[in-house]
Amino acid sequence: MDASSTSEKIGIRNYALVTAAYWGFTVTDGALRMLVLLYFHTLGYSPLEVAMLFLFYEIFGVATNFLGGWIGARFGVKLTLYGGIALQIIALLLLTPVSESWAISLAVPYVMFAQALSGIAKDLTKMSSKSAIRLVVPKEEQSSLFKWVAILTGSKNALKGVGFFLGGLLLSAFGYTNALLIMAVGLFIILLSSKWLPSGMGKLKAKIKFRQLFSKSPEINILSGARFFLFGARDVWFVVGLPVFLYSVLNWSFEQVGGFLAIWVIGYGLVQSLAPTLLRQFGSGKPPQAGTIRFWTGILIGIPAAIALTLRTSLPANYTIITGLLIFGIIFAFNSAVHSYLVLAYTEDDKVALNVGFYYMANSGGRLLGTICSGLIFQLYGLIGCLWVSTLFVLLAELITLKLPNPPATLETVDS
Repeated sequence: MDASSTSEKIGIRNYALVTAAYWGFTVTDGALRMLVLLYFHTLGYSPLEVAMLFLFYEIFGVATNFLGGWIGARFGVKLTLYGGIALQIIALLLLTPVSESWAISLAVPYVMFAQALSGIAKDLTKMSSKSAIRLVVPKEEQSSLFKWVAILTGSKNALKGVGFFLGGLLLSAFGYTNALLIMAVGLFIILLSSKWLPSGMGKLKAKIKFRQLFSKSPEINILSGARFFLFGARDVWFVVGLPVFLYSVLNWSFEQVGGFLAIWVIGYGLVQSLAPTLLRQFGSGKPPQAGTIRFWTGILIGIPAAIALTLRTSLPANYTIITGLLIFGIIFAFNSAVHSYLVLAYTEDDKVALNVGFYYMANSGGRLLGTICSGLIFQLYGLIGCLWVSTLFVLLAELITLKLPNPPATLETVDS
């Protein structure tokens, strides 16, 4: 067996290890979010109080992406990936003693602290996984890069949807504490696979100065700004407003809420995974350009606005939400898939962890803004108010991308 064949197999093995670890983590992350949201809502917490439980999750996600890129470049992505999984296990165990007997003044800050660890864990694993793809797939193979990024990101979102369903199911079948323990055991098994991944993956030889943590690339900065508002637009109605609306206004059960959101996220992930194939068939046959993201973001602007307007008519709210979410998910999936590809297409090998960390810092910042607004706006103006804020955020994301240039040209076209 020649050296190139051996190297390729090692690269595939490393990619598989990272992806499997990320998949396992993602299932528990989705399950934990749904479990916490539904459990504390039933304890009488207001929408804003429920949103506050996730505040540190998003805040520390921002900080983690900022510093996680430096940690990954300095010590390798193995440390950041499996360190994130270990932190998630700790967060799950910390949440087990919380019960309805706890006063809100004690439970809220305690859960916020545990969620902070979970937020750190989530973004460490995400940054590590996305960086690993860039290191496995050569930069000149742009279409292959787009395909593998889409597969990882899409499968991740599909599995997060499975996690949403699993969270509601575990809560109903085993109760709050046992559900957390089951997830912690599953993650510990995944943690044992860490010995197979090389420790130096993604590690830079040169020392990194603090100022290098801030991206100097105009393309990365523009894309990060658009990402901030794009994910804020999703979470402003999806994180708190929508699940509470389905449970308290439409009287859906735990299983129905978790199952519906699971199906939506799974479908969203599948569309994201198929994005390269679909864009090849209906597009120019080339990897995405700057105009691609402007096109899909422009379409997305009208979707939350249309849902908000339709909810004010006599049409059944159930059908409006289901149809609107279906359309929103498809368009948003194309946006996210192209975003995830472009950040790597603009990035050099020696800066991948730094740039991906910076980019997902913006992603976490948008989620933070969306989470806070989701609880606050829903409490003040209901789901329709959340949808109008979502429309505004998508519009801002579109305006930011107007100055985005195309990534470096390559000679290949999208492969089959």
